[in-house]
Amino acid sequence: MSRGGGGARAAPWLVAALVGQRLLELRVAKRNERWALDHGATEYGREHYPLFFVLHAGWLLGTLLEGRRARGSVRLGWLLALLLAQPLRYWVIRTLGRQWNTRILIVPGAHRVQGGPFRLLNHPNYAVVALEMVSAPLAVGAWRTAVLGSLANALLLRLIRIPAEERALQAYRQASEG
Repeated sequence: MSRGGGGARAAPWLVAALVGQRLLELRVAKRNERWALDHGATEYGREHYPLFFVLHAGWLLGTLLEGRRARGSVRLGWLLALLLAQPLRYWVIRTLGRQWNTRILIVPGAHRVQGGPFRLLNHPNYAVVALEMVSAPLAVGAWRTAVLGSLANALLLRLIRIPAEERALQAYRQASEG
């Protein structure tokens, strides 16, 4: 895009597209959550769930505000990285099927998904989100948002979310064996 304002004009469009995507995904997640609960799922980590809404809202707002203030050109390499992450996101969602949602729900009798991208990574969706956290802001010159969002995401995942998932899986394995 052009120099001198391309990023400022692109930031609202990029953020609007990301918000739209997230809202559509939340509809799918809610439908899958209802299915899981109807099939006896137990939820884990409910107390930390709001932190991810705060993180994502702050990241989107930071991308918008800092991106508009940056007034630089759109960084096509970072935009391309963001766009290339999307097929990976939908590969994860498709592979998990009804088990995909934004909460930690363990359905009795369900097996841990190990196909698709899960053959390559334990947490492929988190890898996609990490790439988005850095690439979306950097695409519009919002480097502070990229650093802070990525750091906050990494800390929440490493210190809270992934340990909660591991505890949920351990509890499920123990219940299945006992």
